[in-house]
Amino acid sequence: MSPLQSRSPDETPVLSLTRKLVLLFMFCLAQFLDAFSNSALFTAIPVLEVSMGMTESQSTWIMSAFQLTFASFLLISGRISDVYNPKTGFIGGVFGLGVISLCAGFVDNTIPLIILRALTGIASSMTIPSALALLVKVFPKPLEQARAIGTFGGCSCIASSLGLMIGAMFVQWASYHWVFWFIAIVAVPTALACAFIISPEIARTKDNLEPAAAKWKSLDLLGVTILTVALILFIFAVTSGSTDGWASAAVLVPLIISIMLMIGFFFWETLIHVDTAAIPPRTWFYPNFSILFAVALLPYCWWFTVFMIFTILWQNVFEWSAISSAVHMLPLGAAAFVMSFTGSLSRIFSPKWIILTGLFFGMVANVLMALGGGKPEYYWPYIFPALSIGSAGVMLTYTHTNIAIFQAAPSSMAGTVGAIFNGALQFGSAIGLAVASSIETSVEATLGGSHEYQGRAAVFLVPLDGCLYSVRFSINML
Repeated sequence: MSPLQSRSPDETPVLSLTRKLVLLFMFCLAQFLDAFSNSALFTAIPVLEVSMGMTESQSTWIMSAFQLTFASFLLISGRISDVYNPKTGFIGGVFGLGVISLCAGFVDNTIPLIILRALTGIASSMTIPSALALLVKVFPKPLEQARAIGTFGGCSCIASSLGLMIGAMFVQWASYHWVFWFIAIVAVPTALACAFIISPEIARTKDNLEPAAAKWKSLDLLGVTILTVALILFIFAVTSGSTDGWASAAVLVPLIISIMLMIGFFFWETLIHVDTAAIPPRTWFYPNFSILFAVALLPYCWWFTVFMIFTILWQNVFEWSAISSAVHMLPLGAAAFVMSFTGSLSRIFSPKWIILTGLFFGMVANVLMALGGGKPEYYWPYIFPALSIGSAGVMLTYTHTNIAIFQAAPSSMAGTVGAIFNGALQFGSAIGLAVASSIETSVEATLGGSHEYQGRAAVFLVPLDGCLYSVRFSINML
């Protein structure tokens, strides 16, 4: 590959198709590792509980620690990608993910493992906004950009399904330590390769050429710090609600403080210059941006709720093995993988109708899962079609919401927009899991306990369909 010629920061570098595909593969691999590091642990949680003597609350935080820091540090990572060099952020994030995962593989104590999971979330948060900032530079044309973003997003769901399978294989045939070591084995060489593959011209932006002092001021450190603390407290509160009780001080105090800090953040953003604001107020007034943000709350909410409910049901109630449970989840990833290639449909049909179609499929899947699922023989007539239809619909919604939200904002904000979008995904997941757990627990307390299906059925009928109907109504108002 010949070196790229020097050009202005606003001018898109001309890359060969081979280099574009290699870069897309690297970005997708980072997305895969981020999702894999979360999903692969679902099948390892029962083993971790036994080997480390964890309480239910501690095992919850093995997953939640990653989610909390990942979502909370996305904005500052996106801001750094826009103001500084996204190449540095991407490589640093992937390399950090590998090193921290390597260390986690040697840990046999609960508290150090939770701390390392939190650090893993910070490293992963550095990769997504920077990858998206680089992606829109590598694929500047709308059609190829839509396809690239769709493929990039599809890797997340593929990793979630394959993560269950690979994690189950490690747990059953080796040990849970290999879940972490596998990430390190892939991430470290990927980071080193990207140091040479990603050309400096690709990462060059207008802000890269500003003096160091101007860059530092452009970060809006006060605003980013306020919002980061607010998000940490908010996710902590909703995550703790299902275990500590929503009326407890440990939940209410951080929840109230987080809401006050969020209000303070948005007020602060109105006081400073638009060029230095982390999220300029005008962002929410870009065409359909606010509604697309609301839609982005749903995909991970649906996927992670399905993962949580059925992996626990199949392993603890049906007594299926970890590998058997992972195999029965494969339709989820297969359907999502197919739908990840539908990005070009946005050039033929209005994204509004594509997203509505995806939401409708999701509602159909929820009805099927509410009607059947309490017995192993219900898998093929109810759960298999529900996983296939639902995941296809949710992936359709995810892909075209992702494409539309990037087209709604200027490319100079790609890192920040990527952080906002992925933050919405994580918030939806955290809120969805907390609400689902609370509903399931309250229904099971009066209708037969955790071995009955009524509590799980209520999860699919009450909150998820309510969210889908509400967002569908909002989109129809466009």
